[in-house]
Amino acid sequence: MKSLKIGLLGLVAMSVAGCHTDMWRQPKHEPLDASEFFADGQASRPLLPGTIARDHLREDGAFFTGAENGKWLDKIPVEVTKDLVKRGQERYDIYCSPCHGRTGDGKGMIALRGFQLKRPVGNYHTDRLRKMPVGHFYDVITNGYGAMYSYASRVEPQDRWAIVAYIKALQLSQNATVEDADAEGKAKLAMTNTEEKVAVK
Repeated sequence: MKSLKIGLLGLVAMSVAGCHTDMWRQPKHEPLDASEFFADGQASRPLLPGTIARDHLREDGAFFTGAENGKWLDKIPVEVTKDLVKRGQERYDIYCSPCHGRTGDGKGMIALRGFQLKRPVGNYHTDRLRKMPVGHFYDVITNGYGAMYSYASRVEPQDRWAIVAYIKALQLSQNATVEDADAEGKAKLAMTNTEEKVAVK
């Protein structure tokens, strides 16, 4: 009998606790719901001026603009690694090669099909663009240039620098000399030249 009373008491306690569902059934609005509470009739409130999304605080002006003290950066502000250049190649092939071509010669499919407007698509292997600081390329990706519109909404800042690193690699690949190679590279070139001479004989 005593155990039956304890069981009934437990059941009553559980049912009373179960009646208070207000913790998970609170009145609420989903995003973009209508609301009678606010004068504009919208439940979603506008962001306060100066609101910055998490992880989007732009304290490093040089990284986010490509310039410092009013001058283009001449050095990429992130560590240039093989992975960064590889990522840059991937992003370049997606966003840049249709106009600028896979080698950066300005002969992408869009350019070849007549989209030239007032000036030809940029060829990265001209003297002018070879000498251009890296900050210029970052700025062009961010803000556009001539007929090229901004890619800021499509390409994140880190990826913009990756593309710039790849553009510099493209420029080096088309204009490098033996003297630009390190000791290991020079040795490989020498071995290749020897093998070619033997093959010709």
